Formats: sequence, C-alpha cells, structure tokens
Amino acid sequence: MDHVAILRKAKITKGDNLLGDILAGTKTIESRWYVNKISPWNKIKINDFVYFKESGSPVTAVARVSKVIQYENLDKDTVNRIIKDYGKQIAPNASESELQSWAAKEINKRYCILIFLTGVKNVPAFGITKKGYGISSAWLCVGNIEKVRLASHD
Repeated sequence: MDHVAILRKAKITKGDNLLGDILAGTKTIESRWYVNKISPWNKIKINDFVYFKESGSPVTAVARVSKVIQYENLDKDTVNRIIKDYGKQIAPNASESELQSWAAKEINKRYCILIFLTGVKNVPAFGITKKGYGISSAWLCVGNIEKVRLASHD
C-alpha cells in the first residue's frame, strides 16, 4: 500500500527540516501522535511505501517502511520513554531540552505510531489531490499513489 505523509515545517524545533533530514538519512523514524485512532493506525505495514511532501509543496521523496510500532493508552511515562528511546531518530537535530519540551506537549495524546524508514530517495516532484481525504488530513492511505497523483505540477 502507498501512503502520503504531509510534513509541517518546524514541527519540533524552529529550525527543523524534517524532509531534508529524512533525505539525509538522519531522520529514520516518522512519528504520528494522536488523540484518536486515525490514519495510518492499523493501516501501515512493513514494505508499504510512504511518499513525503511538505505542506503546500509537491511530493518529492519516497521511503519503504521497515518496521511499525504502535502505542495506545499513552501516559506520561510511556511518552517520555518513547522520546528517550527514539527521539533522536525522530528529531535528529533536537537538543535534550527540546526533546523534553516536545514530550511535555505530547502528554495529552493517547496514540503514537512509529514508522521506521528505509530506502529513502528523491522522486521527481508531483502534486496530489486530497479530494475525499479531508482538507486537513496530514496522512493519506491511498492504496496506489497513482490514484492521487496529479498529471503535472505547476
């Protein structure tokens, strides 16, 4: 199955370049934190492909999923353990204090998905349509990327 992950700029620290870090191989885990079970919960599997785009920009990268870990019923200790164990793979440029600050912001979340990435590569830029997925969706489980790929990108 193919997925589209939409990344915000400056998610954890002001100078974040999440897509750049994924392409550089320093960000090896994409994490998603939720209050409710939403995509890609129970929909992403090993060997799926994740296409990446920054908000307002075209898709420019793809990676294969090598591992998925899902956590539910999060509490403060679990959030802190996830960030302690995986924080540098999720946010490679974050300092210890920035990771702790980030952990404090995720305390109200009940679910976390860690998506381990491998085989990351650039792809020729292309736009997508989010029609039918909801305008604010930050993760699309699309089946086949061709279903959402636009013919050309301006």
